[in-house]
Amino acid sequence: MNFRDYYEVLGVSKDASADEIRKAFRKLARKYHPDVAEDKVEGEKKFKELNEAYEVLSDAEKRAKYDRLGSQWDSPGFDPRSAAGAGGFGGMGGGGAEYNFSGTGFSDFFEQFFGGGGMHHGGGGMGGYTRAQAGPRKGQDIETDIMVTLEEAYHGGQRSLRLQSRDSGEAKTVTVKIPKGVEAGQALRVRGYGGPGANGGPAGDLFLNVRYERHPLFRVENGHLICPLEVAPWEAIFGTKATIKTLRGKVRLTVPPNTESGEELIARGMGMPKGSAFGDLRATVRIAVPENPSGAELELWEKLRDESTFRPRIHDL
Repeated sequence: MNFRDYYEVLGVSKDASADEIRKAFRKLARKYHPDVAEDKVEGEKKFKELNEAYEVLSDAEKRAKYDRLGSQWDSPGFDPRSAAGAGGFGGMGGGGAEYNFSGTGFSDFFEQFFGGGGMHHGGGGMGGYTRAQAGPRKGQDIETDIMVTLEEAYHGGQRSLRLQSRDSGEAKTVTVKIPKGVEAGQALRVRGYGGPGANGGPAGDLFLNVRYERHPLFRVENGHLICPLEVAPWEAIFGTKATIKTLRGKVRLTVPPNTESGEELIARGMGMPKGSAFGDLRATVRIAVPENPSGAELELWEKLRDESTFRPRIHDL
């Protein structure tokens, strides 16, 4: 297992601020998202790496653990497996068996140091076993995280997962159904894929904690798809039509004349599935300006500046 430099993945320094990390992710995510990447296969691989890096570096607790890990990685005699258990980087904990997972959308590195893999609350387990409990006992429940794309959450799907005991080496493969409309934070239960039972008891269950893969355009809030809508200054003044490609299909929004930055445009029913209904698409207008205006454009902007009587700041009056 190789160390993953998440700072290098995002192209930021180790003392980068949360805002710098967020901006770096958004810029690279828009480049490598499979919908827009020139090389779809390589784009999907890179996009997953970006998501994993942002998953760690955007979370203060995970980032602190990662920074401690990174400072030890090249130290003589450093044992990453020991660090995972003692340093709080993942693992089973509580003396239970440990498992490696693949197919969750996270790398082996992430799984080892940040994955769930722990006994689920209420798991049967073997701890405190006595003769008075000599009957059949259910095995330990185990859990880990699974990264689900918004497309999978919208349409539903299947995922093939492999879990392997670190103690015995025994491996199991299971096809997991991702239900349509699954929500971030929801736990998917796979019966019988936990630890082995005792004295003829049934195996425990596998619990998969759903995490949404971050999308370069959308975020989800109570079933609504939230996104920015960038418009040029003249579009905000005169109005325009803007097309957004959603998970359900393209939607055409009307930007009315004299639209201000921060106004929200809503397309009903174009969000995520919510039972038998759907959430909305909510697009927040942002006024965008050209990054590198030409000389002719600058002349026009200067003319507008000199002739306009508009004063946006009341304290300048």
